[in-house]
Amino acid sequence: MLFHSSDPDYNRTVDDYNSAKHLENARAEGVKRGLDKMVVIDVDCHHYETDNFGPILQYIDDPNLRQIALNTFSYKGPAALLMDQPGYQDMGGRVMRYQMRKGEKVEVPGLSREVAQTLRWMDALCVDYACIFPTPMLFLGLHPQPEVEANLARAYNRWICENVLPSNDRLRSMLYLPFNDPEATYNIVKEFAGKKGVVGFMVVSTRYKSVADNAYMKTYALLEELGLPLAFHASYHWNDQLMSVANRFITAHAVGFTFFNAVHCANWVINALPERFPKLKVIWIESGLAWIPWLMQRLDNDYRMRSSEAPGLKHLPSDYMRQMFYSTQPMETVNNRAALEVTMQMINADTQLMYSSDYPHWDMDLPTTVWDLDFLPEQARRNILGETAAKLFNIDTSSRFPK
Repeated sequence: MLFHSSDPDYNRTVDDYNSAKHLENARAEGVKRGLDKMVVIDVDCHHYETDNFGPILQYIDDPNLRQIALNTFSYKGPAALLMDQPGYQDMGGRVMRYQMRKGEKVEVPGLSREVAQTLRWMDALCVDYACIFPTPMLFLGLHPQPEVEANLARAYNRWICENVLPSNDRLRSMLYLPFNDPEATYNIVKEFAGKKGVVGFMVVSTRYKSVADNAYMKTYALLEELGLPLAFHASYHWNDQLMSVANRFITAHAVGFTFFNAVHCANWVINALPERFPKLKVIWIESGLAWIPWLMQRLDNDYRMRSSEAPGLKHLPSDYMRQMFYSTQPMETVNNRAALEVTMQMINADTQLMYSSDYPHWDMDLPTTVWDLDFLPEQARRNILGETAAKLFNIDTSSRFPK
């Protein structure tokens, strides 16, 4: 068990709010396998920016929107601003209940509560460096007002760059891009590239903008010039016209987190963006692995019959997909190990796959999930757990592992 009882009648103690205590078994299993002695980099984990939403809203530039946001937040909370979907994503699971995070006592001299709490769970999982993302803000791509997404994105990016990332060398982030506003997206890359701890930029895939729109080309060119990766972070939208026919959250989650990344990835490849920006590193995050071989085979099959519709391609679609990067979580390991082994081969996992926990969400994966894949050579597992990410994000690990 990774967590204590969540029964409302359970007699809680201080330990029930302690993430290190909740994860003590995870720590023990990681140490048993020697993971505390090798580089482990988590490329996708989350904090709850809504714990600091009041201070973040103060960073909004537009004075009218700032006042509206502060007033709305004061009496309706963050959900009214972010169009959050209450319930299922925040319920159930194997780790500390989300609302219990606020009760965790974390006091480390010189560190904010946000930073100290993050370092606590990182140590529990044997994670050396972590790339942190917001959580409720991931629904902003569906907001009907692009200016709200753009203003909140810049406010959040300013807050994390001033208050979190400079505090500790173990923390990194790929900053949120307000993709519904191409000009704001470009300006955020220009403004925040080079800030301490910023290792790339991230687009939430749950939105209805084509990645092949010409309005984004200058952003891709700028990222390529800067040598910074672009990540597409999966999410779900239960009210999407297709997803709305699902009558259970498990369906909306399993399909939704895959579907949006798959569509954007297909558009990225077929519109020959890998040929236009050959040095731009692209990462697909939190949609698992099973969809990648499926999409490779579907695109290759159709391309052989309709190559005239993709005149910019010089290779099969799968060849371009094998040059992209992917995160492990949630890794589909339940039934068919042979299928997972073939998937690893098809995506060149030893050089293109990177570990992610998705902590503290209910479907998180421990580093041991990767280490226990005995069909992979040890060096491949080391690459996946951290060495590939260290190269991609240019992370100097010597402070943790002196040569």
